[in-house]
Amino acid sequence: MTEPSGTSRTVRRGTPDQRLTRNQRLIRPDHFREAYEQGDRWAGTYMILWLRRGKGADLRLGVVASRRVGGAVARAKARRKLREAYRQNRHGFHGDVDVVLVARRNILRVDHRTVTSELLALAERSGLLRKGT
Repeated sequence: MTEPSGTSRTVRRGTPDQRLTRNQRLIRPDHFREAYEQGDRWAGTYMILWLRRGKGADLRLGVVASRRVGGAVARAKARRKLREAYRQNRHGFHGDVDVVLVARRNILRVDHRTVTSELLALAERSGLLRKGT
């Protein structure tokens, strides 16, 4: 059951597909580097939000968790928290930008609701959040 890219797929009856496909993720290291070099960043307690403007930018997500966050298991958990918060709220984001979320060590101590609220606050400060969302 493959579908052309760009089409909306329904997973459950009446629920739009919220998956992050490969085309919706930042993968290339030079795209991450561009985001850092452009310097558009907003820091929170649990994450840092970077925006990348330029060719191909289309609300794709890149997630980073360095060794400062912890071991491999802790880094994977931090990345999952960030991806999930973004995935559930990306419908409220707009703009021709790519988003890079960098986990901070404190993210492991908080629940999903706290991570989501900080992501939305940073998105609002950065102008990524649609008005009325």
